[in-house]
Amino acid sequence: MNFPVRKLCGGVPEELAGLIKGRGNDCLYSCFVIVVLCSSAYGMSVGIWRSPLQSLYVAIKFPLLIVMVIVGNALINSMFAKILGARLTFKESFIAVLMSFTIASLILASFAPLMICLIWNSPSVSDPNSTISHQGILLFNVFSIAFAGVVSNLRLYGLILHLTESREESKRIIFAWLAVNLLFGSQLSWIMRPFIGGPKGAVEFLRENALDGNFFEAVFHSAKNLMF
Repeated sequence: MNFPVRKLCGGVPEELAGLIKGRGNDCLYSCFVIVVLCSSAYGMSVGIWRSPLQSLYVAIKFPLLIVMVIVGNALINSMFAKILGARLTFKESFIAVLMSFTIASLILASFAPLMICLIWNSPSVSDPNSTISHQGILLFNVFSIAFAGVVSNLRLYGLILHLTESREESKRIIFAWLAVNLLFGSQLSWIMRPFIGGPKGAVEFLRENALDGNFFEAVFHSAKNLMF
């Protein structure tokens, strides 16, 4: 896999544009491998609190979730890019979205040791305070994903500016892409739960009531229970 990860993380607009236009296929395959490996490593760290089996489930589900979000975002974001003035083909938009998720996956992989440290020092599933532990891990997971998503998209702001040659258009495109990532990705992650696994729930790949409720309601109640 001959792919310059340093250039990707460096975020130099001319170099990123060269990766998209000059090495599109290499970039596509290499980013995909990085996304799968790094997101799987982070998924394992998230699920280990509940049980080793849950950790295995999340190591499979999390890369699947990321790939589904990438495909969905690429379809929607390529339309936004055209409407808002970017000179991007669908393939170039897809690779740009994949690049942002590659950076996000690398960031999440770096958060994996912190997640394991948090879990190691939190009450176990059998502890009476396991509910508080579960909510704390959930909020740290949300923070990690949100931080990785925002940083990865902002890292590519220079690329969008380079392709559109308009600061206002670039800002609109980045904000539109962030909104799609937040709304689509968070709700899809809710449907594919559990990732952490509740202390009283069964270890399972998907919930029977996967379509009940929504992501934002769950985060609100977790934050409320921790603070009040």
